[in-house]
Amino acid sequence: MPAVDKLLLEEALQDSPQTRSLLSVFEEDAGTLTDYTNQLLQAMQRVYGAQNEMCLATQQLSKQLLAYEKQHFALGKGDEEVISTLHYFSKVVDELNILHSELAKQFADTMVLPIIQFREKDLTEVSTLKDLFGLASNGMFVKHDVSMAKYSRLPKRKENEKLKAEVAKEVANARRKQHLSSLQYYCALNALQYRKRVAMMEPMLGYTRGQINFFKKGAEMFSKRMDSFLSSVSDMVQSIQGELDTEAEKMRISQQDLTAVNESVYTPDSDVTSPAINRNLIQKAGYLNLRNKTGLVTTTWERLYFFTQGGNLMCQPRGAVAGGLIQDLDNCSVMAVDCEDRRYCFQITTPTGKAGITLQAESKKEYEEWICAINNISRQIYLTDNPEAAAIKLNQTALQAVTPITSLGKKHEVHQPSQNVKNMENNKIIPTESASIQDFTQLIAPGTPIQFDIVLPATEFLDQNRGGRRANPFGETEDSSKDEEEDSLLQQMFIVRFLGSMAVQTDDTSEVIYEAMRQVLAARAIHNIFRMTESHLMVTSKNLRLIDPQTQVIRTSFELATVTQFAAHQENRRLIGFVVHLRETPGEDSMSAYVFESNTEGEKICYAISLGKEILEAQKDPEALAQLMKSVPFTNDGKFVLLNDQLEEDGTIHEGEESEA
Repeated sequence: MPAVDKLLLEEALQDSPQTRSLLSVFEEDAGTLTDYTNQLLQAMQRVYGAQNEMCLATQQLSKQLLAYEKQHFALGKGDEEVISTLHYFSKVVDELNILHSELAKQFADTMVLPIIQFREKDLTEVSTLKDLFGLASNGMFVKHDVSMAKYSRLPKRKENEKLKAEVAKEVANARRKQHLSSLQYYCALNALQYRKRVAMMEPMLGYTRGQINFFKKGAEMFSKRMDSFLSSVSDMVQSIQGELDTEAEKMRISQQDLTAVNESVYTPDSDVTSPAINRNLIQKAGYLNLRNKTGLVTTTWERLYFFTQGGNLMCQPRGAVAGGLIQDLDNCSVMAVDCEDRRYCFQITTPTGKAGITLQAESKKEYEEWICAINNISRQIYLTDNPEAAAIKLNQTALQAVTPITSLGKKHEVHQPSQNVKNMENNKIIPTESASIQDFTQLIAPGTPIQFDIVLPATEFLDQNRGGRRANPFGETEDSSKDEEEDSLLQQMFIVRFLGSMAVQTDDTSEVIYEAMRQVLAARAIHNIFRMTESHLMVTSKNLRLIDPQTQVIRTSFELATVTQFAAHQENRRLIGFVVHLRETPGEDSMSAYVFESNTEGEKICYAISLGKEILEAQKDPEALAQLMKSVPFTNDGKFVLLNDQLEEDGTIHEGEESEA
């Protein structure tokens, strides 16, 4: 016998849109079964009515046959043989009438009555439970959403444990009532899948047996092969009934086990101190609060069901058949944010640096697992042959990255030559060779602290530095800085996010940048630091400037002459780092490595910095500068602006002329 479709009782608590969709399929099946049962009952009642009519008709026929002799035919002589024959036929019809009456009684007891009982008992029970479930579900949903909204609005800065416990208990009670109602309804629908098979076959079994008994007694028209068939059908019905009894017992035990779970199953964020977090997820699903703007300063939060599908974040509202695309996660970044004094909020940023959607999880475990899952998906791990192994390896690498270098052994000397301070030979750009460092502790001192915020946020910066200069990435500046901008031959703007900075002990090799990248990324992974400050990196022929993208305030600036090393990561091409060498006092130098993540390839930023340093060096000789400008290739990757007044006077280059490099 084929397996029977069932609703999983374990999914009744979560009440996900997928479970609701499957429940709607069972409800649709029950509705179709009800309609079909009514039609089948009408057909069987018609057969039963026809059989009763047959009894009345045969009885009437017998009477009519006997009444022949009482007729006064004008030409009635010689009818005695006919009358005797009709009397015999009357007896036969009377005997058949007895058989038809027995058959009609069998139809009523074994065909019509079971289908009526199935309709009035089983289908009515499911219909009643459906109404009760709908009323309880709608009421519980409203109560649960109200309770969940109260819980979501609990402030994290000034927690009231008593209020939190009351709200959590209210959420748990709503979920428990909804769970019990769902379990009863699910069990009834599961049992219906068994009963409907019995209900369909049992009436026909009675109908067929009645007909066979009728014909056996009348003329023995059926062979013994039908008996074996009916026996097999009877055995099958008994087998299904046995399976139903077994499944009913299993569902009863499972229902008891599910209702006897710990209170933490119903309480959100029950284990805040040490939740079991899976950081190797490549897919995730669950309810989140979505932040929607309703005005200039007003927002609303909507609780929706989210799930990942490949590299996409999908959302499926209640009642929807399928989910819709919310965000493409490929090459996106995710970070924790503070939002309206709500806990567990995070934001997804597009590859172009545009702020995407803001979401809120209901617990710390869900919050961190969502961030890890989106971070893994953004790196396109799901496209590998074994995504789970790739995610595990990635997180293991992050854990190993904070282990001291001496305990891991020496690294392989396979790094490419760094894009260091470049020299001019025969009008060609030649990078210097990176030095080989045997002991990596000579690059960065063990225990060096890491700074994850390069500057204050833009609002605080403006409050503390009223009247600060604004810089426009398109070259439009205020009068106070116009002279400085016009002296710059190069302007290249890149969107970057600051990852971290730390003091280093040498700037002789690009290995110090790779080591700083390794330690910064490892520290972020270990300490769950997802927040990143986005800036516009302006590369000129004089300095590197970090500009706030909203206010255009210059956050910080580095003289190009102090940038002694710069390189892009050899595997993750979007990582870029550089070393700044400053002389604080005579005989005392300070060197710091800065690590950024860019929306473009880091090699392009390295090329722009290299070009700026070459221009800075060539500006000492106008002829060398003109020769450099002729030798620079034209591409579609970036722009530099020629604004030198001296060259304007010569008529070779006009102010504002742009060329792509």
